[in-house]
Amino acid sequence: MFNARVHALINQEYILPKNQGFMKITFFSAKPYDRETFNKRNDGFGFELEYFETHLGPHIINAVEQTDAVCAFVNDKLNEQVLGELAQKGVKVVALRCAGFNNVDLPAAKKYGIRICRVPAYSPEAVAEHAVAMLLTLNRKTHKAYNRVREQNFSLTGLLGFNVNGKTIGVLGTGNIGAAFCRIMLGFGCPVLAHDLYPNPQLISLGVQYVSREEVFTRADILSLHCPLNESTHHMINPEAIRIMKKGVALINTSRGGLIDTKAVIDGLKSKQIGYLGLDVYEHEGSLFFRDLSTNIIEDDTIQRLMSFPNVLITAHQAFLTHEALDQIAGTTLRNVDEYLKGKPLSQEAAWVA
Repeated sequence: MFNARVHALINQEYILPKNQGFMKITFFSAKPYDRETFNKRNDGFGFELEYFETHLGPHIINAVEQTDAVCAFVNDKLNEQVLGELAQKGVKVVALRCAGFNNVDLPAAKKYGIRICRVPAYSPEAVAEHAVAMLLTLNRKTHKAYNRVREQNFSLTGLLGFNVNGKTIGVLGTGNIGAAFCRIMLGFGCPVLAHDLYPNPQLISLGVQYVSREEVFTRADILSLHCPLNESTHHMINPEAIRIMKKGVALINTSRGGLIDTKAVIDGLKSKQIGYLGLDVYEHEGSLFFRDLSTNIIEDDTIQRLMSFPNVLITAHQAFLTHEALDQIAGTTLRNVDEYLKGKPLSQEAAWVA
């Protein structure tokens, strides 16, 4: 039998008192900032909230008991096996506290009658601003300057950057986050090229030029990715794409790790075709990000190789982490579950596929 007491000690499980007649939500990949924000927002709903710090996958499915809803994050595994077992345990809805749902087997969700809802828009400026911060850090090397000065080294050697003003910006994906990034870069005085299946008329009116993906690759000095991860975008940054990019291009990815063929990017860095690389996501981040591994030996040779380059900056899926974004995520997620409870249409449902 599952030992709840031991699990609580290992995974920092916290349970708020249940109000009779209300739904229980079990959270996975829950960090202290999640608990704080959701507990505060829950005052207006009265759900029972149960938190597990471990990610959701087959290894922890037995922890789900008498739960109506599961709240999951970007690296939780919602494959057919997990969804099937959740359905057997009576779970009726999975509330994703993120925009993307590439980690969910939607046909399996339909098969087992589990509704999937998400948070498609939460402070898009948070992610867009982080992308700009990564670009400026890589360019002006402020992270290196900070460490130097703390060691009383006031030399400027090796800190040379470039003016962002006037550089051609390429943006792949102009949803809410991509659009926010475009507006910021227009403010820097940059011409902005974009590619999206659905051009944004407001961005066009501001001066953004929509072109083909290939033209974005060939003309951009700075390239920022803001696409969902699906079959058509998986490894869109591949050897052929890198080959036609400008020599020394700056590449920023705050979207999904799978957009980039990491091996191809490493080759691009070695050949100096890619001059700067900023990653807030990584295609194999599931076993690394959102945890403290400072005393561990990391066996992922690929990310170790990436971190060895002086012109690479990696943050651990941090772009969303602002007070405003967390508040909006919690509010939307709880409203999604509340809509289900009250029998209302789910306004933020991830569409089932056939």
